[in-house]
Amino acid sequence: MSAAQLLNPKAESRRRGEALKVNISAAEGLQDVLKSNLGPKGTIKMLVDGAGAIKLTKDGNVLLREMQIQNPTAVFIARCATAQDDICGDGTTSVVLFIGELLKQADRYISEGLHPRIIANGYEVARNETLKFLDTFKLQKEVDRELLLSVARTSLATKLNATLAEQLTPSITDAVLSIYYPPAKPDLHMIEIMKMQHRTASDTSLIKGLVLDHGARHPDMPKRVENAFILTLNVSLEYEKSEVNSGFYYSSAQQREKLVESERRFVDDKLRKIVELKKEVCGSDPKKGFVVINQKGIDPLSLDVLVKNGIFALRRAKRRNMERLQESCGGVAQNSVDDLTAEVLGWAGLVYEHQLGEEKFTFVEEVKDPKSVTLLIKGPNAHTIQQIHDAVRDGLRSVYNMIVDGSVIPGAGAFQIACAAHLSSEDFRKQVKGKAKYGVSAFADALLIIPKTLAVNAGHDIQDCLSALQDEQVEGNVVGLDLKTGEPMDPVQEGIYDSYRVLRNCVASSAEIAVNLLLCDEMLKAGRGGRQQAPGGEGEG
Repeated sequence: MSAAQLLNPKAESRRRGEALKVNISAAEGLQDVLKSNLGPKGTIKMLVDGAGAIKLTKDGNVLLREMQIQNPTAVFIARCATAQDDICGDGTTSVVLFIGELLKQADRYISEGLHPRIIANGYEVARNETLKFLDTFKLQKEVDRELLLSVARTSLATKLNATLAEQLTPSITDAVLSIYYPPAKPDLHMIEIMKMQHRTASDTSLIKGLVLDHGARHPDMPKRVENAFILTLNVSLEYEKSEVNSGFYYSSAQQREKLVESERRFVDDKLRKIVELKKEVCGSDPKKGFVVINQKGIDPLSLDVLVKNGIFALRRAKRRNMERLQESCGGVAQNSVDDLTAEVLGWAGLVYEHQLGEEKFTFVEEVKDPKSVTLLIKGPNAHTIQQIHDAVRDGLRSVYNMIVDGSVIPGAGAFQIACAAHLSSEDFRKQVKGKAKYGVSAFADALLIIPKTLAVNAGHDIQDCLSALQDEQVEGNVVGLDLKTGEPMDPVQEGIYDSYRVLRNCVASSAEIAVNLLLCDEMLKAGRGGRQQAPGGEGEG
């Protein structure tokens, strides 16, 4: 401590108090921005970037990632909240609201002279008890389609309007169930999300197969193939330049023709083996088709050969789709055309090309046992498509969380009401010693920010809703807030569920961040490289 600080301890104390006030005001400011977005009745924010591009969204994750935030404390909270979304798939707005309310409740006691350390100790006690209570409050459930529909509907309703959320719910649920093979966890990477600016948002659908964002490169290629054998290749069917610098010299037209012939011979041999396989599996049956999907190129001469033999061929398929093709259609991807047999082929009931303006899409549908599916998002404009994409991503994660956790939490603020009542009960307060009781009380009051905000966003009176919910809770009922009427309701009967892991991480991370901000007494500007040059020597950390 410097001499000036020793001589003027009041100034030092005042400066430390100002740093705490900066942290609290920043958290409250960010909370006020996102508060109106929470829940199905939340409002929408408009983001305008420097180039004039406009985005309308109520997704907390999108807002926090794309807003320009200047205050360092607010930036810190935003990064922690987006990390919550990366881990659990949801809960960003709840984290911001809870952190802001924890600091706001702490400020009530600190302004009356209570030290932040005492509040922090109470928060840690309350956090540990809340996590224990969460484990007793959750509902252990078996994986059931009706339950998953309710989970997906709850998640989608907070991002989209109710009608659209209801229409998308079965598609999202069935997409995850299609790739779920217990006891293994579902791999969400096996769900391809394809965007198509076409028709309306209600036309978004689940394709039990694969949709490729390109089509055939030959005008005479068949546009529709039924009962198709699928050959997945990673073989070049075009002339490739040598990897080293080389030259060919010829002195006559005959020599040039021989050169061209020798260059084509390798490719023609590959094509001949593919055609022979097609004849072997299809024979002369016109009802059977043959499709080649190649990761590498196919030159025009090779396309001509394939067309003459009635083969539908796609070139330069994306690498990420090669694994999905095998999971959707079966078969084994081939890196060579040597020893091709019928066992390496997949199968699809229908393969067809769909052209939309200048863009082409290839649909692979009616497969036998799809382990990879496609969610085809449609909409009249880019804004609608992006909004649906963000909501679908959260919906998929909510269904995934329920399957992995094997449990759900009654939603609509039911957990927060019940936990606040538990922390305020005489039985628990007797276990808390000393002044930490103040921190526990502040934590219990902060939990109520979720049902309070839900009530405000739905246009109801906070005090009426909160008192009704608390009265029902005293009687031992599990109650949530009915956003339509403002009255208490049973969220289990209504099928409103929150994710267990989202709430667990929300409580744990929010309390930890709030404690760190409460105990932060000074803000210092760091060096550009994080190291400063020590006088007369090397830099010290």
